Amino acid sequence: MTDPAVILNPPEDEDRKSIHLGFLGRTPPFTKRQRRVFWIASTAGFFDQYDRALLSLALKQIQAGLKIAESHIGPMLSLIRLGYLLSLLMTPFADVFGRRRLLLYTVVGYTIFTGLIAIAPNERTFVAFQIIARAFAGAEAAIAMVIVAEEVDAAYRGWAIGLLSAVSSSGYGLAAIVFAFVNTIPYGWRGMYAIALIPLVVVIPLRRVLPESARFEKEKLEGLKPVKIWEPVARLYTAYPRRLVMMLSISFLSNMGGNASGFLFPKFLQDAHHWSPANVSMLFFFGGALGIVGSIVAGRMSDRFGRRVMGTAFLFLAPLFTIWMYTASGWSIVPAWILGTFFDFAGNMILSAYSAELFPTSYRSTAGSALAIAGTTGGALGLFFEGVLYNLTGSLSRAVCYLTVFWMIAPAILWFFPETSGRELEEISPEANVI
Repeated sequence: MTDPAVILNPPEDEDRKSIHLGFLGRTPPFTKRQRRVFWIASTAGFFDQYDRALLSLALKQIQAGLKIAESHIGPMLSLIRLGYLLSLLMTPFADVFGRRRLLLYTVVGYTIFTGLIAIAPNERTFVAFQIIARAFAGAEAAIAMVIVAEEVDAAYRGWAIGLLSAVSSSGYGLAAIVFAFVNTIPYGWRGMYAIALIPLVVVIPLRRVLPESARFEKEKLEGLKPVKIWEPVARLYTAYPRRLVMMLSISFLSNMGGNASGFLFPKFLQDAHHWSPANVSMLFFFGGALGIVGSIVAGRMSDRFGRRVMGTAFLFLAPLFTIWMYTASGWSIVPAWILGTFFDFAGNMILSAYSAELFPTSYRSTAGSALAIAGTTGGALGLFFEGVLYNLTGSLSRAVCYLTVFWMIAPAILWFFPETSGRELEEISPEANVI
């Protein structure tokens, strides 16, 4: 077995390469092991984004196909979002038994329930299958983020996490391409979900060659690894309570204020601006490609200028551009959406980096899941309140704009975070003996 200390501190001349990825720019100078870990881990977020994009893009078609009442849309989306809460039941296993094993199990579970979504006969079963699929997807994404954060060099960690977010978000681009043919694909939106099964099945054997996290192996050798499932959760809530409360607050508020705007925008374009599915797809594919670059820009800028400063700026700008895109007229809505998406992706990238950096190895996966749960709860409440505000105002755009008030509180909290860029994880968050 390779010594984990060697992997954590690889020789400077060890087969490092930076690969050009087209409009995404170059990768960090990864070692061979880091390249393998990065590309396999990126598949987790890719399929989660594809699934989330399908629900948003094809909401109008799903609503018609399953005969879902307009008044049910907000509550339905809220319930589906709550599926991420179940991921906290899975992620502690990654801190006890290892990241690799859980990543394998979650992709199998996600594949099964994605297939069941395609054949859901009614609204209730559709929601049930979506909830369980989201639970597996949430656990996948949290574990993948942790694996990358633990494997890459401190100097490039923000860059790598930003690139991971961008590659994962390309799942949204694939969904946008497929959605353009929603009226011609066999079985419509159901066929779109079935298409996802093909690459998912291919990914399963690839993940078998994923190495275990070197930091997890090191903690295992040193006897610091949790041995009981409840230990990571207990440590999370007792070791760094101030950090945890701040992280959960930011995730909750930003999702409560911004989740409805993202989910309902394709429907808004079709209903309020009379866009066709093809036009929506073109915007999300070409404009979204520019928007997701925000993750990479945020990663590199946060490595250079600091997570705290850049994260505060991005989280401040995102809600302002969201208001613009819901109040813009004509084709000015296009640059408004692109810039809003850019800053939204950038802000989320900073939060993802913080979730992996602020907590020790023994419960880092659990921390990532807790962040997702806070965001899920906030997002679900945001969708619920969007329905309430819509009934009061009679306007989707006004309801979404009013919700951004919660989003604007988040950057004020982030300003008080510790700086983490360029620092080793053990320096940022040493293990605390709290059990």
